[in-house]
Amino acid sequence: MASWSHPQFEKGAMKHREIRYTDGHTQFVGELHWDEQQGGKCPGVVVFPEAFGLNDHARERARRLAGLGYAALAADLHGDGRLIDDMEQLRPRMEGLFGDRAAWRALARAALDTLVAQPEVDADRLAAIGFCFGGTTALELARSGASLGAIVTFHAGLLPELPEDAGRIRGRVLVCHGAEDPLVQKEAIDAVMGEWRRDRVDWQFTFYGNAAHSFTDPAADAHGMAGLAYEPLTEARSWTAMRNLFDEVFSR
Repeated sequence: MASWSHPQFEKGAMKHREIRYTDGHTQFVGELHWDEQQGGKCPGVVVFPEAFGLNDHARERARRLAGLGYAALAADLHGDGRLIDDMEQLRPRMEGLFGDRAAWRALARAALDTLVAQPEVDADRLAAIGFCFGGTTALELARSGASLGAIVTFHAGLLPELPEDAGRIRGRVLVCHGAEDPLVQKEAIDAVMGEWRRDRVDWQFTFYGNAAHSFTDPAADAHGMAGLAYEPLTEARSWTAMRNLFDEVFSR
């Protein structure tokens, strides 16, 4: 197994490249970020962005991960690297994926498979993280049985499992959730906790006080949507929680 360390974000030689990939139907454009001074293969992390698509928020998180010694693929949600900022245009896209979770999971699996295929990535050490809709996507990927050591969500939506999902989650799960998030109902939280208890998943669910939905996104307030607000302290705390989990899973 290749050695692995924790360089500071400011050090090293950060690199990135655009990667085109497909799920068999749609052509996607992702971005891989890594530190070329990192010796050997790195643990790989796929980063699923918010519903709007692959934007600077997701790219910046991938760059941060590269600075910590990971190879991180910022994934494309809509094809051709497209951003959809208008909610009226975005809604049918999201509803289509909610209604076809097999297609949704195939989209996520294509990103993970692309990450694994990169020469910088240790295919035995993989994680998925996601923000809002991207966090829900990370959980859908985990429920498909993907070989993930860790799954981390930030202000994600929480959907009920499918009947065939029992026992499929293989990695450790961390959910970072704003206690004032009005978009996720208690029933949804109780359902996923019940699922993970039943399957004896290694899981953590952290509520952050005074935090609403989209607490990691500095642009959240600009969307003008009720319940969305940036909370920098919660962003920092939740990122630290993710790092601690990754240290636990990947440091050997």
